[in-house]
Amino acid sequence: MVLLSALLIGLVFGAGIAVSGMANPAKVLNFFDIAGAWDPSLAFVMGGALAVALPGYRLVLRRPAPVLALRFHLPERRAIDPALVGGSALFGLGWGLSGFCPGGAIPAIGLIRPEPVLFSATMAAGIAIVKTGQRWAAARSAADRQGA
Repeated sequence: MVLLSALLIGLVFGAGIAVSGMANPAKVLNFFDIAGAWDPSLAFVMGGALAVALPGYRLVLRRPAPVLALRFHLPERRAIDPALVGGSALFGLGWGLSGFCPGGAIPAIGLIRPEPVLFSATMAAGIAIVKTGQRWAAARSAADRQGA
C-alpha cells in the first residue's frame, strides 16, 4: 500500500509539473530573465503549491501519526551550516543554468529528450560523488580519532 500511494503521489506531482509547464526548461529560464522575456508563471506555480502545502501540513500534522507509517519523518536539524548553504547554492546554480530542477527534470525524462536525461544523470553522479566524499571524510575522521 505504501508503494502504491507513493506511485499515485508521484503521478499527481508529475502531472502538475507537466500541466504547469515546469518540465520545459525555457519556461523556467525565462522566469530568471527579468530584463528580457520574463515569464512570471513560475511564481504563480510556487504560490499555488504553498497555498496547498501550508494548510495541508497544518491539517496532517495534527494527527498523531501518518496513515501509512508509524511516525512522521520530518527534518530534525535546523542549523544553517556550510553544507546547507553550499548545497542550496549548487541547487540554485544548476537550476538557473540548465532550467531544470529535479522536480521538473524527472517527469520530463518521459518526453524522451536528451536534456532531462543528461541533467538527471549528472545530478545522480553529483549525488554519488558527494556521498562518496562524505563517507571518505567520515572514515578519515574516525581513523584520525583512533590514531590520536
